[in-house]
Formats: sequence, C-alpha cells, structure tokens
Amino acid sequence: MLGLKKKSTEFFLFGGKGGVGKTSIAAASALLFSESGKKTLIISTDPAHSLSDSFETKIGGEVRKLRKNLFAVEIDPKKAMAEYKEKIAPQMEKMDFLKGLGLEDTFDFAGNTPGIDEMAAFDKFLQYMQSKDYDVIVFDTAPTGHTLRFLSLPDVLDSWVGKMINLRMKFSGVINTFKKILPFGEPDKDENKMGTEQLEVMKSRIEEARKVLGDRERTHFNIVTIPEAMSIYESERSLSILKEYNIPVETIVVNQLIPENKKCPFCTGKRKIQQERMKEIREKFKTYEIRKIPLYREEVKGFGMLEKVGKELHKK
Repeated sequence: MLGLKKKSTEFFLFGGKGGVGKTSIAAASALLFSESGKKTLIISTDPAHSLSDSFETKIGGEVRKLRKNLFAVEIDPKKAMAEYKEKIAPQMEKMDFLKGLGLEDTFDFAGNTPGIDEMAAFDKFLQYMQSKDYDVIVFDTAPTGHTLRFLSLPDVLDSWVGKMINLRMKFSGVINTFKKILPFGEPDKDENKMGTEQLEVMKSRIEEARKVLGDRERTHFNIVTIPEAMSIYESERSLSILKEYNIPVETIVVNQLIPENKKCPFCTGKRKIQQERMKEIREKFKTYEIRKIPLYREEVKGFGMLEKVGKELHKK
C-alpha cells in the first residue's frame, strides 16, 4: 500500500444561466462525494455567494470544515482583488518605463482583458487547483456569461503576461547600458530578474491549469439548465465555447422539473410545456448524459435536502 501513488485530485465544475440552481446541484454533489469517503472541497467563485445559504452555515473567505471530509470556501472578490493588486502592481511599476517606448497598448489591462476582479478570482482558482490536499474539488461557478470570460483567462493572461516577460527581458539590456554611461551608474547583475518572478510563476500556473482543465480524466464540467427556451439556448452557447477552450463537458443537469399532479390544472399545463422542452433537450444534447432533478416543494437548502438532491442526481 505504501508503494501506491495517490490519485490526482478530480475537479467538478457546475455552470449555467443564473437562477437554474447551480449552487444547489454543486453543494449536493460535494456532500455526496464527501459521504462516499472522498475528502472534498467546494469553492464558490460567484460574486453573489449562496453557498452559505445552501449549507445553512456561514462559510466566508477561509476554508471551513462543514462535516467529515467536507470543506467549503467562498472566494471574496474584494479580498482576492486586493491580494492580486498587492502582488502584481509593484511589478508593473518596475516596468513602467516601457510605456514611454510606445508600448501603451500592451499595458492597457482595462481595455484588453476581462475585469481585474475576475483576474483576481482566477488567480485564487489557480491556487486551489494546485492543492493536493483533496480528493475532489467542486467549483460552484458564476452565471454563464461571467463564467465563460472567467474560463477564457488562460488564453488572455498567457498573451499579455508573455508579452510583458519578453519585453522586460529584451529591454533589461538597454537599462544596463544606460547605467554604464550615467554618472555613478552600475549594471545590475540581477536586472534580468527584476519584476518578472511573479509573472513567470503566474504564467506557469496558467499553463498547468490549462492542462488540468483539458484533462478528461480529472476535469468534469456539468452544465445545469432548466426546461425553458432561454436556458436551453444559454446551454448551447456554453457548450460551443467550452469546446473551443477544450473543457470537457460530461453531463447536462435538467433542474426544476414539475412532477405529475393531475389534480392541479396549472401544474399539468406547465408540465406539458416542460415535457416539450425535454424532447428538445434530448435532441440537442443527445451526445451527453442527461440527469433530471424534480422541482421540490421545499427549498433546497440544509444537509437533509442536499442529500436528497445528491441521491437523485447520481442515482443509477
């Protein structure tokens, strides 16, 4: 047994249009994994956190143990952004001289990249992705539009980070030349490293994350939808972009299906519409596994209801 290699951490991501119940599905899955004996961490990267509501427990920005094998954290966008700026901004200041060389566009972060708050969240995402402390990490992602930009960050960051590193290294020799001819100037032996360490580390983490996100053995993206036209459209859009970024999608989870109730004319009419949408879902997503979750009378929150949803979600 001592010679056996520990299995790599698996990642389960849940995405979809806002209001379809991603958090409930993610929380139910995390609870199920933990109860099967897997050490599980669930992370909320949605600025509008509802993970605490789902578990009826205050979670916050530090990893908190909820039960045996179950841990949770809500990434605080403001705190993450402050940490990100503190880490990266000084490096930008050291390289500020490059702006005077007509390279302003390279440093136009606001214009050419997603919001810095999303960068900060992604930076945290990378940190947790490198963790070897858990068997399973579940990501409760933000609504579809936000999430897709979030997942595009490896390409964006790889682009501008690479430019800055290359430019920094290219022009460091120019600075040393100036130092030689200026009064009291001395060349700096470590000049090539100044301001690049953090960027090199980030770029390395991004490249590793891209490998992990594209690994079908380790990464499982689940799209949560409801049987309504707009949600189906968003799911199609998500699939096409996830495919573009080589993110493997395994399952379409159809949530909030109305159970049969012949005594309720409204329920019967609504259910009929949903059944038509289900035919559409089966046709559009026939190459994916489709899981169905009923609409419950009670709110899906608290361990009891989450266990119920988890069993429904993963029943054979």
